[in-house]
Amino acid sequence: MEKYRIEKDSIGKVRVPRNVYWGAQTQRAIENFPVSGITFPEIFIKSLCRIKLACAKANAESGLLNKKLSTAIIKACTEVIDGKLTGQFPLDIFQTGSGTSTNMNANEVIAARANEILTGKKNTKSPVHPNDHVNMGQSSNDVIPTAIHISSYLHIKELLLPSLELLHKSINKKAGKHKSAVKTGRTHLMDAMPITFGQEFSGWASQIEHSIIRIKGALLMISELAIGGTAVGTGINTSRNFGLSVSKILSEQTGVRFREAKNHFEAQSSQDAITELSGRLRTTATGIMKIANDLRWMNSGPVSGLSEIMLPPLQPGSSIMPGKVNPVIPEAVRMACVQVIGNDTVIAICNSMGDFQLNVMLPVIAYNIIQAITLLANASRLLAEKAIEGLEINEEHINVLMQMNPIIATALNPVIGYDRAAEVVKKAVREKKTVKQVVVEMGLLTKKEAEKILKPEIMTR
Repeated sequence: MEKYRIEKDSIGKVRVPRNVYWGAQTQRAIENFPVSGITFPEIFIKSLCRIKLACAKANAESGLLNKKLSTAIIKACTEVIDGKLTGQFPLDIFQTGSGTSTNMNANEVIAARANEILTGKKNTKSPVHPNDHVNMGQSSNDVIPTAIHISSYLHIKELLLPSLELLHKSINKKAGKHKSAVKTGRTHLMDAMPITFGQEFSGWASQIEHSIIRIKGALLMISELAIGGTAVGTGINTSRNFGLSVSKILSEQTGVRFREAKNHFEAQSSQDAITELSGRLRTTATGIMKIANDLRWMNSGPVSGLSEIMLPPLQPGSSIMPGKVNPVIPEAVRMACVQVIGNDTVIAICNSMGDFQLNVMLPVIAYNIIQAITLLANASRLLAEKAIEGLEINEEHINVLMQMNPIIATALNPVIGYDRAAEVVKKAVREKKTVKQVVVEMGLLTKKEAEKILKPEIMTR
């Protein structure tokens, strides 16, 4: 048996592997764009097929699409959404900038599977045609921006927000557990006034809380869909209420209140909403990166570092130094965060390159926003489960350091003045004594007065 079948498109004949569902246009794209080997994420493909399903249903309801054909299209789309036909979307993200190749990939696969359902034979053109039926009322130029918004929204709802909420909960739990444990604060990486672990952790928790609020705020923007604008935003070759109907069906499918874009020209020529979302993801990444870095510093040691905390030992840290254990989770998290920041730069540049009625960087935008969401979600979960939840405080060590911290002399300013307090600090450092010892030796305070004023815990309010 031949390994190939012959498919035709407007350019001519193409050899397509016999066992696949895609057709000529997909095959040409496979051959034309062997760039990276990076394909669209699964959630994007599923979102694309959600759109095709909703369009088939809307067209059937309006009487434009034969009921028998629409039912087969809907069934084929449902199979993809359910995780079937996973090997049928092989296209590189570096392709035609509108994403036309991937839109046609979906059209051809859905048509072929629908025809197989109807006739028992796998073909891409009859009775269900990829353009005339599966793509009815649509253009790649409104479908792909719509798929970007839907996949981003669902990925945030299903993956990122639960992960951020878990991280927030984990940090808050540690803050409550260690709310009274006093440690040395640091500014400029230098010893500063005392702070409690609870206070330090609360700052991290607040960062995550604000990130959650920011990201939820961006969801409203990306719930607007470009579908219904077709080629350039005018809605050519579609019914007047098509975008409204499709958005309603998508809302029913997903449980998300999607709505048709108020202005299709903006929705198709720009990716401002996604760029705004990406910026908020970047802010989240920088916050998580700060937390991860603080954990690395606090865990440093165990002998010559800060050694304030002990992160869970997860794996040997060196191929040559026995017994070494490294902060592997914070390091991995930081790398993921750097990638998210890079993704944001890519998205920003891509958004600026929309020419007239179409942004021709859509596949790269799609890939980068979904990857950013994925990385942040997975990094947040790992940081919570494998670092925050299992960390322990080295209380004995921090108490020793706290007693030796000369900066607590700051509490003496209202009593003996800044200049005399500075003298106390210098003498304490020089003679390797505590501030309490020196201030008594210098006759500036009695022992009782010194003990009352220089209690680290009262300096944390």
